[in-house]
Amino acid sequence: MTTEIFDIDSMPRGGPTASWLDRRLQTDRLEYLDRDDADDRKRKIVRSLDRSEKAFGMHRKLARIVLDEITDVRDPTILELGSGHGGLSRALLEMHPTAHVTVTDIEPASVAAIAAGDLGSHPRATVREMDATAIDSPDGSYDLAVFALSLHHLPPPQAARVFAEGTRAAAKLLILDLSRPPALLHLAMLALALPLVFVPYWHDAVISSLRAYGPSALRAMARYADPAITLELRRQPPILPGSPQIAVASRLQ
Repeated sequence: MTTEIFDIDSMPRGGPTASWLDRRLQTDRLEYLDRDDADDRKRKIVRSLDRSEKAFGMHRKLARIVLDEITDVRDPTILELGSGHGGLSRALLEMHPTAHVTVTDIEPASVAAIAAGDLGSHPRATVREMDATAIDSPDGSYDLAVFALSLHHLPPPQAARVFAEGTRAAAKLLILDLSRPPALLHLAMLALALPLVFVPYWHDAVISSLRAYGPSALRAMARYADPAITLELRRQPPILPGSPQIAVASRLQ
């Protein structure tokens, strides 16, 4: 892997071109979801996320974005990295009649829960424990790798590994994650949310916002992973605060 030479460890979440204010709107504090000492809060947050995703149809909305990337593939093979409780993979299988989805997560407990549910016995699903930064599959094994709402959990060096590994194991890597607002808007949004941080869901939401990567950071990490990686960034209309950042990465052939 040929990498661009710059200090990725200290790169701000807004990227190398981030403003003075944007560089201060970030944190190294972990979400409850990323901590090993907060199991009860983790369970509450996962339940809250599941309820909100079902209420707003988030899984199906994300699945439509995913399927738009493989319209020219008849029987697509999809690798979902960081599947959590498997909601997106389930929606993909429901919405595409011939897709085969490999459902993965780095957490053994999550993988066990997915395997014990409907996805574990689905004829077009394979459930595996897998690290998005070290994908245990040969080059070009999948038509598409998907990493949804998870990149912000990783520090820049590991996030760059996702770009390297995803574009190695699949023809295309699709990253869907929180968008990073412009600094002044971000500051206003944080001011409104901070009084609610005693609630576990909002605690993690604020930290997620501070850890979200901006477009400059995504481009820098893709270049760092391999200069041969091409990256397309876009947002789905209407472009509002909270609408997902879409990043499509592939390697020059």
